[in-house]
Amino acid sequence: MRLLHLSDTHSQHRSLTDLPPADVIIHSGDVSFAGKGEEVMDFIDWFGGLDYKYKIFIAGNHDFCLDGKAKERIQQLLPRNCFYLNASGVEIEGVRFWGIPYFLSGELCIEKYYAALDSIPCDTDILITHRPPLDILDRSGNIHYGCLDLLQKVLEIKPKYHLFGHIHDAYGIQQSADTTFSNASVLDGKYLLANKPVELEV
Repeated sequence: MRLLHLSDTHSQHRSLTDLPPADVIIHSGDVSFAGKGEEVMDFIDWFGGLDYKYKIFIAGNHDFCLDGKAKERIQQLLPRNCFYLNASGVEIEGVRFWGIPYFLSGELCIEKYYAALDSIPCDTDILITHRPPLDILDRSGNIHYGCLDLLQKVLEIKPKYHLFGHIHDAYGIQQSADTTFSNASVLDGKYLLANKPVELEV
């Protein structure tokens, strides 16, 4: 199974042309810039129309209009082969995907985030989050923005891939003994389209 991973398009998705072929395209959050519903709906229209067999996306901190929205409500807007994951998963051709959004707004958002981390199944093959784990493709300037609890969870469950974004300056791939980490932020720190989506093979 071939995967195409991208992240942090911030409403510049329609500028992405000549996307390479894959079986599953995955967007790991920040589909919008200002978090407006019309931005997210334009992304859904574009993403849902892409010529890929399966499509998966999660929300990032910019996508705060999705905070508190039931996964089922968003799913109703999507074609049958497109999946919105919100502390939830989908199995595609025997491969288990699990997605965790990253919201900074709303009451108890931190508690919800940590509860979502606890919910990740131990048999997850491909983990999709917006925030990176601590000290892995999470650095901007001299600051590491990753999450220690997320890192500990990844080390515990050992997914084949951990896909994320959030930190534009940390685009790239990093390999551990058990997991390949991908930060596929296509925009750089100045919000300019600078990086290519990442191609992976399961």
